[in-house]
Amino acid sequence: MTLLRDALTGNHYPGRGVLWCRTGDGTMLGAYFLTGRSPASQARTLQRTAGDELIVAPADARQHDHLRHYVAARQSGDLLIFGNGEQVSTVSDRLGSGLAPILALDELDYEPDPPIFTPRLTVIADNHEGGQAWFGAARHSTGSRAATNRLTLHVSDLAPGEGVLMTTYHSDRQGIATGAPFTEVRTTEDNRTDLLDELWSALPPELRIAAAVFAPGGLASADIRQAAETRV
Repeated sequence: MTLLRDALTGNHYPGRGVLWCRTGDGTMLGAYFLTGRSPASQARTLQRTAGDELIVAPADARQHDHLRHYVAARQSGDLLIFGNGEQVSTVSDRLGSGLAPILALDELDYEPDPPIFTPRLTVIADNHEGGQAWFGAARHSTGSRAATNRLTLHVSDLAPGEGVLMTTYHSDRQGIATGAPFTEVRTTEDNRTDLLDELWSALPPELRIAAAVFAPGGLASADIRQAAETRV
């Protein structure tokens, strides 16, 4: 199993990422992070709303862009939904209408941003029955097919220190490709503050935008780290 720090430091451009893990103190936690290369991507912040949401918003008065600005995490009843785009709201609404998680993750598509066609990554998690989570990834084929490849992964009963990570991209400095379908990782951190420190320090410093760590039912007290203050 790959160390979380190694999985991130070995990726020179992870893009956006989702993590579900159990820290050493036994707490089930979700995490979301953003990195970006362009000025428009970097001019963003991760904010709490008055409701049970975290949103990715412009750091200034720029016009809303649905690919860059979206609800990144939302609590829906006993379920926590988080991910890298507007599909988080869609999945939350589907769950609210009574759909099971695996059905709520169906029929999502990758982002319409050729040539990379960024995957849409979504996690539905709770803190019951072993802290189970459902990961959904809507990905473009590595060939010429336009039809979306949809991956659903059910994770449960993680041991302390275990987690699952998805990133939109992977880069070896020579080029950028879509990230691996998923990576099983291990963290040596005991709590969410230390987990956020590990995430933040492992992301490329020149590309970091924001990262957050949160528990189901606890978005209002999410720990957030961001670099926007130095860029605005």
